[in-house]
Amino acid sequence: MPKRKVVFMFSGQGSHYFRMGQDLFEHDPIFREWMLRLDELARSLSGERVVDAIYSVPERETFDRTLQTHPAIFMVEYALAQSLLHAGITPDITLGASLGSFAAATVAGHTRVEDALAAVIQQAAAFEACCDRGGMIAVLGDQTLYAEPFLRERSELAAVNFSSHIVVSAPQSNLAQIEASLSEHDVVYQRLPVSYAFHSQWIDDAQAPFESFMSSIPRTSGTLPLACCRQATLSTELSNDFFWRVVREPIRFKETIAALEQLGAYRYIDVGPAGTLATFTKYCLPADSQSTAHAIMSPFGNERRSMAALLRG
Repeated sequence: MPKRKVVFMFSGQGSHYFRMGQDLFEHDPIFREWMLRLDELARSLSGERVVDAIYSVPERETFDRTLQTHPAIFMVEYALAQSLLHAGITPDITLGASLGSFAAATVAGHTRVEDALAAVIQQAAAFEACCDRGGMIAVLGDQTLYAEPFLRERSELAAVNFSSHIVVSAPQSNLAQIEASLSEHDVVYQRLPVSYAFHSQWIDDAQAPFESFMSSIPRTSGTLPLACCRQATLSTELSNDFFWRVVREPIRFKETIAALEQLGAYRYIDVGPAGTLATFTKYCLPADSQSTAHAIMSPFGNERRSMAALLRG
């Protein structure tokens, strides 16, 4: 069988949790070096010590402040990508879902890591300054479920991850009603640990200040193609509004994997904090696919063991 190409997959908001990547932070010098380097940059940009928010502060009831979680996700993903590169695992394609598109675009060579982290922080600041609080709910159900009035009239479809997994976004005032209706219909759901209704009209007020900032951020032609979950296509050039559209428009993860599968077989490596994209990918792959999906990080830890298994494979 021909050698499979490698896809690095980067997830977005909702994939974070306290102490994500702690095993690597304590024992992997490359991961730790990049986390500390980016933490210094984040502190200079926002005044926030992101590493402290992840690892040092006693666990609070929630970890959902966007000015912390936005850069935290980016930093963990970029640091893990650098650790993989140092270990000799190099991507042929990067895939970004929502916020994960910042790390995907950076690893693919479209922007400098310093500029990307500044953009991530600026986007978080725009959400906090301009948007009312909202939320997102992951739903175990077919996309047709969204046609039901109790969902359609109170939310927007934010993501289709695989055939029986969608995500909806809604204002804070609608979340409890949606969850009650899902329970009445015996539908399994989970509220994500986010503060805003990403991928919906309820974040539109943040667009102008964010895009004003982005007009000063240089972008270049990438060294790798990027699989965009907004368009479900491979891109080598990024539009001027790329970094807004990937958090505003729906995530088409299922379609993106289907498009890649038409081109060949891959080793899909989840570089996100929770390993959710690897799980989604397994549900998306055709029965006869020669592709494989691999997670490294998860809330259960054991990242070094997962990394070692990946290197053996």
